[in-house]
Amino acid sequence: MVTVVTKLVHYLHLSRRSGQYTMNHDNSKKSTERPQMDRSSSQDSLDELSMDDYWKELENIHETSKNNHRDQEVVVVKEPDEGELEEEWLKEAGLSNLFGESTGDSLDSMVFLSTLTRTQTAAVQKRVETVSQTLRKKNKPYQVPDVRDIFRQQSDSKEKVSGESEPSSVTARENKNEAQDEVKDDPEFNLGISEKTTLPEDVPVSETDINLEISFAEQAANLKDSSIGKMCKGKEDDTLLPNFRLPKDKTGTTKIGDLAPQDMKKVYSLALIELTALYDLLGTEFKQQKAIKIKMKDSGLFGVPLSVLLEQDQKKVPGTRIPLIFHKLISQIEEARLDTEGLLRIPGVAARVKSLCQELEAKFYEGTFNWESVKQHDAASLLKLFIRELPQPLLTVEYLKAFQDVQNLPTKKHQLQALNLLVLLLPEANRDTLKILLEFLQRVIDHRDKNKMTLNNVAMVMAPNLFTFHGLGSKTIEQSEFVMAAGTANVMRFMIKYQKLLWTIPKFIVNQVRKQNTASQKKEKKDKAMKKLLKKMAYDKEKHEKQDKSPNDADVPQGVIRVQAPHLSKVSMAIQLTEELKASDIVARFLSQKSGVALRQRRSRLCQMREADRHCNIFL
Repeated sequence: MVTVVTKLVHYLHLSRRSGQYTMNHDNSKKSTERPQMDRSSSQDSLDELSMDDYWKELENIHETSKNNHRDQEVVVVKEPDEGELEEEWLKEAGLSNLFGESTGDSLDSMVFLSTLTRTQTAAVQKRVETVSQTLRKKNKPYQVPDVRDIFRQQSDSKEKVSGESEPSSVTARENKNEAQDEVKDDPEFNLGISEKTTLPEDVPVSETDINLEISFAEQAANLKDSSIGKMCKGKEDDTLLPNFRLPKDKTGTTKIGDLAPQDMKKVYSLALIELTALYDLLGTEFKQQKAIKIKMKDSGLFGVPLSVLLEQDQKKVPGTRIPLIFHKLISQIEEARLDTEGLLRIPGVAARVKSLCQELEAKFYEGTFNWESVKQHDAASLLKLFIRELPQPLLTVEYLKAFQDVQNLPTKKHQLQALNLLVLLLPEANRDTLKILLEFLQRVIDHRDKNKMTLNNVAMVMAPNLFTFHGLGSKTIEQSEFVMAAGTANVMRFMIKYQKLLWTIPKFIVNQVRKQNTASQKKEKKDKAMKKLLKKMAYDKEKHEKQDKSPNDADVPQGVIRVQAPHLSKVSMAIQLTEELKASDIVARFLSQKSGVALRQRRSRLCQMREADRHCNIFL
């Protein structure tokens, strides 16, 4: 790749205009001549002529951007420091309670942490340490948690807590240990942080098999430590793509869309941590880019956020998951058959494309646009224009650089695993739209015998449309994109060829989600039982208080008290307090009341007997 880029540097020029790259022109305004080479017959090989498609596409993009110039206010957010980036990472991973004022020992977080692998735990611990150091430097008023209070090592259970420790730290450690012990007592929780995941020795692993049962980072760690990993390093052919496959699994595979939304949130957190762990282990820097503030349109078709487009479209077609204009443009291209030579590579007429774009904006939603007048190459140009004009890239600002950096990973299997995790991190609208796009591109490639568009050609043409973004205006990013031109095209090849694998949720992540759900359900049952007990206790207390309280308590005059003597009477007695009053007097009153009650009861029984005798005499 370096050789190809070095050769191209001599006749290519990086333009700062709109964040795009343009061809270098001489004084006569003619493009620099490129060496003529025969195109390779293999669609899985990279040659300079297929790279030529990439640079031609960039030139076409530049020409289109001049003709379709749109005033767009771009405000680049201040570059955050490392501590802020790591803090944002922890928030995205759902672990914001590990730092700052929200620091706590939530059982949910402890359960989440207990399901992480060793490499995942190391990734989280590294970020927590960075945030802790940054907060200490800033002298934050709240206490920064010690990493040891968050991640309990195996030896912690054998050590006694020092008496010099702060009470809050002791309490935090005890609560955390109790939560983790509760999880580890469950036999289903066999992926704790103290367990080292290893590949089964008795199971042969093919180089083209994608193991979804064991963490990708754990696999990389095992490979890195093995002699096989050292032998294989640097021996891969960059021009060929292997036929990766998923080994058969009796329990089947889980695809994106099979899980409930609440479970997909957990998948997102785990995928982010796993991807970070993989990048850390392989020595590739992983930093989420800060979203850039851009003045966005709130209506229309081109230059409108996907979320706004879907909101508009769902009013017309409830339940639609991709923008209607995007779907219609693909349909329009396919209606004219996919056998057209140079499809996607040959641009439409710039003036006509601009006119069609304006007409679509005005008539598409009214249903009055005449699609019969749209030529196939113009429709293809409109499709690519739609992707480029998105206010934020289809691969998102946050993860665009991570997609680009996939090329820096050492093996193709690592690259595929990283792409799988990155697809899981995309917002639903972006992921659904990307899926439809990749499926369409594969259908174009299926007609390569007639349209001459191989996997390489399509990747070279589409890569500039997905990986260049006008909002990223810094020199560093522009130069990085220039150096990685061939690399981004290679990433595009991966996404097209292995798209079916990319929409699979790894089994080890599904297992982690299942374990979290099991622990949450147990916690909910305990919480329900505790709430029920507390409710019963409150009810019993209230009932007892009502029984003890006389209805006439409020009418008791001043200087009068109520005395209860349960062994003498069930009813309390009002007693007027005087200086001569003695306890014996109160007891006497209760006794007299008791004897009076007994006398009345005897009189009542006597009357009943007399009444019975009278009835007997009458009968006789």
